[in-house]
Amino acid sequence: MSDIPPSESQAVTAIDLPEDQPAPEAQPDAKGSAVNWLHELKSIVLLILAVLAFHSFVAKPFYIPSESMMPVLLTGDRLVVSKFPYGWSYVSPSFHPLPFLKGRVLGRLPERGDIVIVSPQNRREDYIKRVIGLPGDIVEVRGGQVILNGVAVKQKMLKPMRLAVDGNAPCPPLQFPGALVTGKDGKAYCELPVRQEILPNGKTYITIDMGPSALDWYGPVRVPADHVFLMGDNRDNSADSRAPLEENGLGGPVPFEAIGGRAEFITFSLDGDSTWNPMTWLHAFRSGRAGNSLRPKSVTVPE
Repeated sequence: MSDIPPSESQAVTAIDLPEDQPAPEAQPDAKGSAVNWLHELKSIVLLILAVLAFHSFVAKPFYIPSESMMPVLLTGDRLVVSKFPYGWSYVSPSFHPLPFLKGRVLGRLPERGDIVIVSPQNRREDYIKRVIGLPGDIVEVRGGQVILNGVAVKQKMLKPMRLAVDGNAPCPPLQFPGALVTGKDGKAYCELPVRQEILPNGKTYITIDMGPSALDWYGPVRVPADHVFLMGDNRDNSADSRAPLEENGLGGPVPFEAIGGRAEFITFSLDGDSTWNPMTWLHAFRSGRAGNSLRPKSVTVPE
């Protein structure tokens, strides 16, 4: 009988493998692989802890909710506050979970003119003000003029400043009576009387003074040891060291431990005129404010 070759349709049922070659391993079924939820949860918790640690000990974002630091800061500004320049205290952790604890770790006093965040003694929230008096200083305000250790802080009247009116800066008549004007371009502006103030260390900044107010007279008081005296640049509309705690002020000089950090620079600013429509979001950014430094400038103080 002659040999008949196998048909092309015949299936090969077995393959001989060399004895020293292992059989291929079975691949796991992708559908059967399970997510390690415990591992994922740990990763999320570690990420949250890392963010909180950064906010607590390095820097955190801050939102300006009021007009108390105009004109340098406007409602709607977002800025960066560094946590380490003055060391760390009970207010350093995010959300202020700790009660008052005396002392600071690697503490260092701020300089006159620094803009700082501070936690009032009777509330768990942050204010933002400027450092005017240091421990041992005698602070007094007479007719809006700041007196430090018996010497009037140097002031210079400047040309009125015009700020564009928008949703976050509406120029309310109760705060700025008679300040709302219309420019040559037909737009609304808040025209404010401003002064340049120069502290004894040469730090200078601009303040707003709308005229006589209850906050124009204060003291004299001596700043106790380990305390600082804070004021807002919008002098007639600032709940600062001149205002009592019952009026949401700081109630005099504040403990050094209540300082939470130093304002560094503006990241961006929103005018408050955006709506739910995403097309309005881009136009809500105020131009010319991103990147502005919040460190006071220095000038030479004449003898």
